[in-house]
Amino acid sequence: MTFLQEHIAWYGLREFVVIAPAANHDAVLSESKCNLLLSSVSIALGNTGCQVPLFVQIHHKWRRMYVGECQGHGVRTDFEMVHLRKVPNQYTHLSGLLDIFKSKIGCPLTPLPPVSIAIRFTYVLQDWQQYFWPQQPPDIDALVGGEVGGLEFGKLPFGACEDPISELHLATTWPHLTEGIVVDNDVYSDLDPIQAPHWSVRVRKAENPQCLLGDFVTEFFKICRRKESTDEILGRSTFEEEGREIADITHALSKLTEPAPVPIHKLSVSNMVHTAKKKIRKHRGVEESPLNNDVLNTILLFLFPDAASEKPLDGSSSTDSNNPVSESEDYNLYNQFKSAPSDSLTYKLALCLCMINFYHGGLKGVAHLWQEFVLEMRFRWENNFLIPGLASGPPDLRCCLLHQKLQMLNCCIERKKARDEGRKTNTSDMYPGDAGKAGDQLGPDNLKDMDKEKGEVGKSWDSWSDSEEEFFECLSDTEELKGNGQESGKKGGPKEMTSLKPEGRLYQHGKLTLLHNGEPLYIPVTQEPAPMTEDLLEEQSEVLAKLGTSAEGAHLRARMQSACLLSDMESFKAANPGCFLEDFVRWYSPRDYIEEEVIDEKGNMVLKGELSARMKIPSNMWVEAWETAKPIPARRQRRLFDDTREAEKVLHYLAVQKPADLARHLLPCVIHAAVLKVKEEENLENISSVKKIIKQIITHSSKVLHFPNPEDKKLEEIIHQITNVEAIIARARSLKAKFGTEKCEQEEEKEDLERFVSCLLEQPEVLVVGAGRGHAGKIIHKLFVNAQRAAAMAPPEEELKRMGSPEERRQNSVSDFPPPAGRELILRTTVPRPAPYSRALPQRMYSVLTKEDFRLAGAFSSDTSFF
Repeated sequence: MTFLQEHIAWYGLREFVVIAPAANHDAVLSESKCNLLLSSVSIALGNTGCQVPLFVQIHHKWRRMYVGECQGHGVRTDFEMVHLRKVPNQYTHLSGLLDIFKSKIGCPLTPLPPVSIAIRFTYVLQDWQQYFWPQQPPDIDALVGGEVGGLEFGKLPFGACEDPISELHLATTWPHLTEGIVVDNDVYSDLDPIQAPHWSVRVRKAENPQCLLGDFVTEFFKICRRKESTDEILGRSTFEEEGREIADITHALSKLTEPAPVPIHKLSVSNMVHTAKKKIRKHRGVEESPLNNDVLNTILLFLFPDAASEKPLDGSSSTDSNNPVSESEDYNLYNQFKSAPSDSLTYKLALCLCMINFYHGGLKGVAHLWQEFVLEMRFRWENNFLIPGLASGPPDLRCCLLHQKLQMLNCCIERKKARDEGRKTNTSDMYPGDAGKAGDQLGPDNLKDMDKEKGEVGKSWDSWSDSEEEFFECLSDTEELKGNGQESGKKGGPKEMTSLKPEGRLYQHGKLTLLHNGEPLYIPVTQEPAPMTEDLLEEQSEVLAKLGTSAEGAHLRARMQSACLLSDMESFKAANPGCFLEDFVRWYSPRDYIEEEVIDEKGNMVLKGELSARMKIPSNMWVEAWETAKPIPARRQRRLFDDTREAEKVLHYLAVQKPADLARHLLPCVIHAAVLKVKEEENLENISSVKKIIKQIITHSSKVLHFPNPEDKKLEEIIHQITNVEAIIARARSLKAKFGTEKCEQEEEKEDLERFVSCLLEQPEVLVVGAGRGHAGKIIHKLFVNAQRAAAMAPPEEELKRMGSPEERRQNSVSDFPPPAGRELILRTTVPRPAPYSRALPQRMYSVLTKEDFRLAGAFSSDTSFF
């Protein structure tokens, strides 16, 4: 009870002034000092004419003892208090308190005017034995049919492990009684709680109940503060090869320069989940592994469902893109949280790591699963198996960096897979001779000589290998076109160029023709721009920014940014021999080629076109790029996107991640999943106040999680908010179970009960409509009766009804309610004080009796004009 509420109950005051000692050791303990203070207060009130009650705190602070005075026009009210630890028996009932009140008033009138009485008894229900708390903690040893810890994969647990409602307090009130109407003494009492005209209920909530979802997220967040690396946690690195293999570094170099091995397509994809386990067994016994093999295999099959099939992947790397779920507001939360879509591999990985951390091995289990995951990624890269659960296309910058890295690796696998398949299917595109095949055996240097001797323009698709591509500069083209290539840039397309065989055509562009020779204009096959993750983009922007603002820096910056443009120009020249820059601009940037109608020498209306003003600026980047571009088709250009290098960078990035780094990356996904779980559970309960809190959590989280390194304190606030919502929903379920809202047969009664339960959650105290005779009142009455019978080991109410004689019933009967935990009485009357001819003034006394406390607070008024 707050300070203000106490004074309202004790003295009926809402406005007052309190003088209290500054420190505990300054407490006013002696009676003389107390009287001195009160007399000083009285003089001060008289001198100032202040009509606000003034109190002085006396005795130790924990006793909450206040005495004071209030002075009005011809009236003085004295506020007095009695506080006892042990209450005398005669004051435990109404008749004894009436005697105190009357003697204190000392009214000279006989008979005394009737005393108005208000009584409130509070009963406490603590025993919920008949309603077991429905939430059971998951069985951490269970592992059946795709479940770990009794939980379905991909779903977070929810609910409180203990009953979040500890007590129910029933206040039965008789607000208007008159002395003589009711009897309440040490022998008999008329005050039956069932007959009380007013009932009100409040619930006491368990302090910080253990909630599964909150614990899951909190424990995962704790990993963020760990400093150990994966190797330090698990011991010797599982990524090391056998000692003889790593003894000589030349083995590593030879692996880079050897042609890539042809994938064995007969290999079963289901073997993927076992590769990491085999590597780990080399250095660590199976019994030492933090994760049980059954648990590990179940998790890997959940993360990589394609491994359950004996067929290789068909190239589909994600779920059905037409899924209507992807359009929902909940699904798109990852945009706000910078996490990952809820059907993605990254999201599933976050949930699995969260579960492993909580139930299976803690930090060691997390490190173990992560190593298995990284080994799985390398296996897929080396064997051209796409990673499931990732949307196709370049990395989605709206997602977390780890998700972007996995998407980047998938892009690399897609390119490598397409290139490896192209080796076999594109052999028909080779030029005469076996230059391509010979290239695999002779190497790049010998290949250049062969090209010169045979007069061929370059290599075929089939002659590429992983090691060659990185260094392939198309030198054969440079040699072949020396002397006429530079002129082609200045004058357009020379006649010599038109004799070159067109290469890399995609399809004909409508009705457009080349300006020089009228040949149809062909759209070339071009390289796709290199996909980039946000850290690569940031790195690139830093490099460009460091070039400065000088002319040389600006020129170099422009050249770096025009790599894709140069590639497209080379592809265009190869597809359209004899073309001009104007031809390229008409296809690539039509707005930069301006056409207008003019009258020629013969008087005919003709279309005349020219480049835009920005294309005619001296040292224009487009012109420079066009001059340096050679007619090389996309398949023989140096790759804009080196998938081999980028994949190795991603795999290295994944391998060096500490569990703390991993937790930081995946925490947005875990928070995202927790919010979705809370929303899902709230929809079942439909609690309006919780809906508002969830919206606040989403708004708060979207602001915090968009920063690269959010503060721990802000993350803890989000987790705390989620836990609070979980506790509120658990309380709602607890109350619904206790009040049996689902058992109501009549719809109207069910709605009333649900409304009542909702009010109990949101309001400090709720009035029971109909008191003990209402529907909610009858349920509360039954709760108390059952608790009383359970406490007294008496037979249930149903058995009692079946007993034959009234004597048996009487012997086995137990009172419906326990003794009141609190008794509050207010006695009021209006009498003249201190003399019979004084004005009649209000007198009031409040009494509260609990198990260990007895307090009387009186406000007694006297007439200061006629006394």
